[in-house]
Amino acid sequence: MTDAAETQHSTSPHVVRDPKGKGLTRIASVNVNGIRAAHRKGMGEWLAEREIDVLALQEVRADAAITRRLIDEMTEGTGQQWYLHEEEAAAKGRAGVAVVTRAEPSARRTGIGAGHTEDQGRWAEVDLPLSDGSVLTVVSVYVHSGEVGSIKQDHKMRFLADMQRYLPQLAAQKDHVLVVGDLNVGHTELDIKNWKGNRKNSGFLPEERAFFDEFFGVCGYVDVARRHAGEVDGPYTWWSYRGQAFDNDTGWRIDYHMATPALAELSENPRVDRAADYSLRWSDHAPLVVDYRLS
Repeated sequence: MTDAAETQHSTSPHVVRDPKGKGLTRIASVNVNGIRAAHRKGMGEWLAEREIDVLALQEVRADAAITRRLIDEMTEGTGQQWYLHEEEAAAKGRAGVAVVTRAEPSARRTGIGAGHTEDQGRWAEVDLPLSDGSVLTVVSVYVHSGEVGSIKQDHKMRFLADMQRYLPQLAAQKDHVLVVGDLNVGHTELDIKNWKGNRKNSGFLPEERAFFDEFFGVCGYVDVARRHAGEVDGPYTWWSYRGQAFDNDTGWRIDYHMATPALAELSENPRVDRAADYSLRWSDHAPLVVDYRLS
């Protein structure tokens, strides 16, 4: 993968020279850390140039009416009405996930597991018909951040267990499945710059990482970004706002594209759209963008 910073236009810090090839569907996922703030800081400029077909958002922190208005503003130049499917969190100003698409979904669903209140705003999925008659199911997921020794960690572990049960069922029922989002776990030592110092912290606990062994093992899903990047550090998708984490690339790779095997074979050109400079960030996460040869 290549950082966006390597291919910036001199006239705009947000534009990436990365035209989408013919017949490709471009799917992006990003934790926006509040869509209102992201919009204010320049998310729309990024979106206007990236030729995105499907956009999965996490930590939206806004109701659907506000999200609808902001998406309309950011996509005004495309000349079309985009479709929005959002699951809001039970508590205002918290969590929230959405899937935004150019094509109209044939079905929309929300939620996972037993419907715990604290899980609201963390799982939204849509079905998108493809030209060959098959269907692509896209899920936007925001896993609990967790906190060792607290009920927040209990929620996180239960949510990961719900995913472990549900993911094989989804793959068995659907033609193609793509689960994207902020999963709040670094799977291996390659996924966190300072992994030694985080072995006892939520996000890199052995019991959390074991779930990812299952996701990318018996559950049958493929870690698309890792498949293309190989055994290298990162590329990271989240950097703390504190200190010099971004400037030193002391990051975490906690945003994923998890695809069923046949879909993973159709993937190409994964990129982390890392801002060229700390001052140009519109979220503490960077978008993970992948092209899929679906038509």
